[in-house]
Amino acid sequence: MCPEKREEHSSDGDYTRSQLRSLIFHVLYGMEGRNYEDSVDLIIDNINCGYDQKIKLDGEVAQSAQSIVDMRDKLDDIIKSFLQNWRIERLGMCTKIILRIGTWEILETDTPSSIIINEAIELAKDFGEKDAYKFINGILDQIAEKREELKQD
Repeated sequence: MCPEKREEHSSDGDYTRSQLRSLIFHVLYGMEGRNYEDSVDLIIDNINCGYDQKIKLDGEVAQSAQSIVDMRDKLDDIIKSFLQNWRIERLGMCTKIILRIGTWEILETDTPSSIIINEAIELAKDFGEKDAYKFINGILDQIAEKREELKQD
């Protein structure tokens, strides 16, 4: 949307790991809000222009967000298998996005599960529904325990 700024974008390396996760959350929130009709690039352009960010279109935020979007059906199936007495459709949008990010990171990165879960809890405290962090902690802890088994599926 504001291509004149595109050349100015610094690398995603200018953000801390927590900030990168927050940006991924915001990109996915934008995608979810638009029913995945817009591209990751368009959402990032909108964030960059509207909030004076410098997210690279080919950087870690974009690549991670795109991978989560591409895997969201698989991620949702994994999450559903750990929901007891809940349907995924009943989860709030922020809770669902944070669970997708955490599940993706547990399965697709070498980051220790304890760090992933702690970061997800912080995202939930900032953006999630009241007390969602407790729910997210419980679900991601179970997924982390089955990490190796789930990676093989």
